[in-house]
Amino acid sequence: ACTSLREEGYSVVLVNSNPATIMTDLDIADQIYIEPLTVPVITRIIERERPDELLPTLGGQTGLNLAVELADAGVLEEYDVTVMGTSIETIRTAEDRELFSQLLHRIGQPTPPSEATSAVENSLAAAHKIGYPVVVRPAYTLGGTGGGFANNDAELRQTATNGIDASLVGQVLIEKSLIGWKEIEYEVVRDGADNCITVCNMENLDPMGVHTGDSIVVAPSQTLSDREYQMLRSASLKIIRGLGIEGGCNVQFALQPHPKVSKALGQDWKPESPYYVIEVNPRVSR
Repeated sequence: ACTSLREEGYSVVLVNSNPATIMTDLDIADQIYIEPLTVPVITRIIERERPDELLPTLGGQTGLNLAVELADAGVLEEYDVTVMGTSIETIRTAEDRELFSQLLHRIGQPTPPSEATSAVENSLAAAHKIGYPVVVRPAYTLGGTGGGFANNDAELRQTATNGIDASLVGQVLIEKSLIGWKEIEYEVVRDGADNCITVCNMENLDPMGVHTGDSIVVAPSQTLSDREYQMLRSASLKIIRGLGIEGGCNVQFALQPHPKVSKALGQDWKPESPYYVIEVNPRVSR
């Protein structure tokens, strides 16, 4: 990204707390800051360098969270910094579990039965409505931090407490468990003129229930039929357009396993709901 921007005539200021990366090499950017990735530090750098634009979507989850925090603190507005590519509103929609769920319903994409909560007692009430087992997904976290599965009230009380504490906004999503379903990801790119492509699709070797960060991922997928591949590809393009992302994102799906596998897992096989959208990361993924 730094190299591409410099080719386009931009002067690039790079901030990273990790000196052991190729991006902090002096040839990569015009100005390099190896500093803590916190709002006060970034604010001082913005005050000093006076950048026109900020590109957060190539900085992983940390980049997204910082961009939102800088916007909330009024720093971007104060120093007249615009966000390049995907907007802060789109990042919020994709990262906030409730807003994202509402958007998917508007564009006709299926999501697992779920409820966003900010308190443990509300989490318990949601789990009783959905039925155990459930998965707890904190908003604005990386790598499933604070989340997990719960099979009863005692487990949920512990997991929901951890999830609410770990979440940047004190919010978790209580969601129907899809353990045993296939986990599929699509890497999608969209430009400002609404041209979209799927760069590749990936299939986790492990099913849902093993965190994607702990699983081996194969690209391209090996076990999808053409119909399944095209169905999920079409859904990915619809989702990136619905969110209004300009740049890259990855879309994660749960795909219903074969009826025999569903039976072995004790699940009903439902032909009317062959897949669910799990989440979208509005940034470059693996």
